[in-house]
Amino acid sequence: MKRLHIHLAVEDLKQNIAFYSTMFGCQPTLQHEDYAKWMLDDPRVNFAISNRSQKLGLDHLGIQTENEQELQAIKQQLDATQVPIEAQESTACCYARSDKYWITDPQGIAWESFHSLSEIPTFNDQIPVSDDENTVACRPAENKQTSCCG
Repeated sequence: MKRLHIHLAVEDLKQNIAFYSTMFGCQPTLQHEDYAKWMLDDPRVNFAISNRSQKLGLDHLGIQTENEQELQAIKQQLDATQVPIEAQESTACCYARSDKYWITDPQGIAWESFHSLSEIPTFNDQIPVSDDENTVACRPAENKQTSCCG
């Protein structure tokens, strides 16, 4: 079964974790000093926030699949849009390694369709060399208005 993915870039992570934990009635499923994620079943959504982006608000939307077959079915639907698609295999993004496809809708909103393969211990599986690298994106170049996972 697929799950809607929403990622927001926020200014004050601690304040937003408190807000969304209260709103959802539960603590984050995954939490780091720069990122939090709730894997909710009602509604079925992967809701993530991070404080790694200069631009606040909606970072990107997506559809998370439970397996590779669901991801390939979505890929066929994306192909039918006739919009350029960026494929990423076993890529490190946020705190997970995933296979994914990125597409941009007519409004310029980035959408990722992905299947997570495993968790990874660090953001994008790397240690930033400078503050500028905190916004290293897993999103394709044409969609880097903000960064993947904030």
